[in-house]
Amino acid sequence: QVQLVESGGGFVQAGGSLRLSCAASGRTFSVYTMGWFRQAPGKEREFVAGISWISSSTYYAESVKGRFTISGDNAQKSVVLQMNSLKPEDTALYYCAASRQRLTRNVKDYDYWGQGTQVTVSS
Repeated sequence: QVQLVESGGGFVQAGGSLRLSCAASGRTFSVYTMGWFRQAPGKEREFVAGISWISSSTYYAESVKGRFTISGDNAQKSVVLQMNSLKPEDTALYYCAASRQRLTRNVKDYDYWGQGTQVTVSS
């Protein structure tokens, strides 16, 4: 099992920044990819950003590209999502997730999930 604990999030005005952190513990040697997802009320959970713990390759949803940056520390088993130029449509519950598959955006490919942290952006 892998345990994921998120921190960060909160309330910010449009154009502001927030930083989300995720710490992994347990059987982390089985994890290949770390990702951030988000879910707004009444909507499906969607991919935001991902990073390979092996190659450090990163990839993003088109809606956040150029505004969000994902980074990871394999030694510390942690992942950070830096969110800049936030928009009201970024408001959602954000989840950290871990996958044993390579660079996947598919929510079904992620085996472990954090509890979620709320991000609210006011206009």
